[in-house]
Amino acid sequence: MAEEPLVAIYADESCLGNGREGENPGGAGILVEFRQRDADPLVRRDLWVSERATTNNRMALRSVIEAMQALGRKGRRFRVLFTTDSRYIVDGMTQWVHDWARRGWTRKSGPIENLALWREAVSAASAHAVSWRWVRGHAGHAQNEYANYLAVRAAGAQDHSGGLVESGFDAWITEHPGVATPMSLEPFPDASGFRSSRALPAVHPASP
Repeated sequence: MAEEPLVAIYADESCLGNGREGENPGGAGILVEFRQRDADPLVRRDLWVSERATTNNRMALRSVIEAMQALGRKGRRFRVLFTTDSRYIVDGMTQWVHDWARRGWTRKSGPIENLALWREAVSAASAHAVSWRWVRGHAGHAQNEYANYLAVRAAGAQDHSGGLVESGFDAWITEHPGVATPMSLEPFPDASGFRSSRALPAVHPASP
């Protein structure tokens, strides 16, 4: 897929009251960066979703599903650098899903948490060549901090963007200069250095 366009995605999740008893609202926030052509200015788009009763892990998986499905509309395929502060996603997509698929989507230690969402995430991401990358959260990484802002806002408002929309990143960053230093504002990745993670396993329809 070397000829496919490169897209950088920064995703984060939020669950207000995660772990407390009762229904805890949550959100997922996604910042998408791309160039129409190599010499063109950088384009940014936002996407966010919410759930009334959820967990951090569910919303992390929703961030993958929503981002990959948005990119894949009209059958388009991309090279994707997916950056998140969720080890649940990075370890899951690079390690766990391969082991689960070999065992028929089971694991030795018991039921797989959020199995339906894992299968949906793998299916959506399989349409693209994806490199899964972890960054430390709340550490001043501008795009990660913005994705967190989108997620927390969505969790509180319980709304959604309805797909990719014009980004508010530029306005947000002017109000948060502490995360806009050259070290924390991630440059758009060099396409020549892109290396995708190993191909995801096939997801067959679940048994009734």
